[in-house]
Amino acid sequence: MGELVRLEVEDGVGTIRLDRPKMNAISVQVQDELVEVAREATARDDVKAVVVYGGERVFAAGNDVKEMADMSHVDMVKRSRPLQDAVTAVAAIPKPVVAAVTGYALGGGCELALAADVRFAADDAVLGQPEVLLGIIPGAGGTQRLARLVGPSKAKDIIFTGRFVKADEALAIGMVDRVVPAAEVYEQAVAWARQFAGAATYAVRAAKESIDAGLEVDLATGLEIERQQFAALFATHDREAGMRSFVDQGPGKAVFEGR
Repeated sequence: MGELVRLEVEDGVGTIRLDRPKMNAISVQVQDELVEVAREATARDDVKAVVVYGGERVFAAGNDVKEMADMSHVDMVKRSRPLQDAVTAVAAIPKPVVAAVTGYALGGGCELALAADVRFAADDAVLGQPEVLLGIIPGAGGTQRLARLVGPSKAKDIIFTGRFVKADEALAIGMVDRVVPAAEVYEQAVAWARQFAGAATYAVRAAKESIDAGLEVDLATGLEIERQQFAALFATHDREAGMRSFVDQGPGKAVFEGR
């Protein structure tokens, strides 16, 4: 259990909770603890899906600028990989991941939200990549994940200007997937995650890995990734149980064991 990042598990849902008052600035310590918590969420069989949450007030207002301000080029050469690794560790969790975005998700906080599979935002949430206003660029995946999510033109507009994106615009351009009243963000994110508590774990994992890996390659290679994942699922107990249940009882009644 980290000091600033912790994993809370209930009913199959693991919540990765950032808790660094007042604004959840993502310091070196937060980065390192994110990696450890993401590994724990990956390893635990009782975690079927994950919610990333910063609390009712703010998701994460960015990387710790005060900490970075004193870093030299050599310092950042050493630190830039762990910085990316912290966000990539969350993206690599082989389970459904939803970001519950309240308040501000800026800079590194926005990059952390982009690492989730889907994003639920409060109706008063504000997202953005304002790094250019500090004389730098996003360094934890923002230039890559945002462009893949909303397209290069919209990503360039947001990153070049460093402007803030309100929830309604974020929804319209696909930067977030659902906008809900602020008081309901976490509850709705947990409800979305909880639907996977009884899912066929390895099928969901295969689907996520096929989509994520396929986005990085040409169509023919992506189809081969899918073919191999599809065939491999015929070695699982859940595939057998799911098909047998369909034949005997019709769709939607299978009981999966995650093996």
